Amino acid sequence: MMRSQLAKCGGADKARKTRGFSLIELLLVVAIILIIAAIAIPNYIHSKERANESGAVQNLRTLTTAETVYTTTYSIGYSTTLVQLGGTSLTVDQNNAGLIDSVLATGTKAGYSFTYSVLTTDQNGEVTGFSVNADPVIPGQTGDQHYYTDESNIIRHNVTQAATANDPSI
Repeated sequence: MMRSQLAKCGGADKARKTRGFSLIELLLVVAIILIIAAIAIPNYIHSKERANESGAVQNLRTLTTAETVYTTTYSIGYSTTLVQLGGTSLTVDQNNAGLIDSVLATGTKAGYSFTYSVLTTDQNGEVTGFSVNADPVIPGQTGDQHYYTDESNIIRHNVTQAATANDPSI
């Protein structure tokens, strides 16, 4: 009888040990997850910034190509706004060229703000020179680099302030 009682106690003790995790084990797992997250989140943010910067450069290339197509197609010089390069209507004309997507035509895309400026016009009022600045919406969070391009199609960058025609090319 004594043995059967010991067997029952041993079996109950064994069942109790395999029933779940102790508080210390759970805290250890949570601590490990937090350490991994502390390492991974800054890397994710950094890679997101680099992706936004890469996207901004590509969008500047798209804009300069669209301007070349615009001036070739309509023979009236470059566009006066980004909105003219965009367009969502069925009718494609000089005011709704449909050369860039509607998001880029608004001037903000993928963490960057695009500012289009007319630099020069001819005697007929047709645009002969333009510039586009791409600046992070929130510097240090959506990107670190500032970019600039004009009708020369050379993309320039600056780390500390809005890029200009005098900054180094990429």
